[in-house]
Amino acid sequence: MSFKYPKDDKKYSWTRHVVGKMQYYRISEGIVKRIIKTPKRVEKGIAEGTVACMKPVGSSKKREELWVMYQPKGARKHIITSWRYPGTSPVRDILPIPEELLAELKELI
Repeated sequence: MSFKYPKDDKKYSWTRHVVGKMQYYRISEGIVKRIIKTPKRVEKGIAEGTVACMKPVGSSKKREELWVMYQPKGARKHIITSWRYPGTSPVRDILPIPEELLAELKELI
């Protein structure tokens, strides 16, 4: 099976690090984009200014999570790394809802 290298476009830019991790963990470009678009959980990334998002995969016998860490840069997402976590990871710092959005929601109610 050959690996297709992801190309930078107007929505995503890819680091060499993430390409290497995608090859190692056998994660395709489409899967990475799907995790970013529809994550099961979103947390603050370990690096400053980054976001980590996760989607569970696997059967009931073999649970795994696929994670992607990216840095939002305007309309683009600079994808830094991705990895496969065996089992279920503990919940860390879930991204808080911005104050402006909370105020806007309270006005609507």
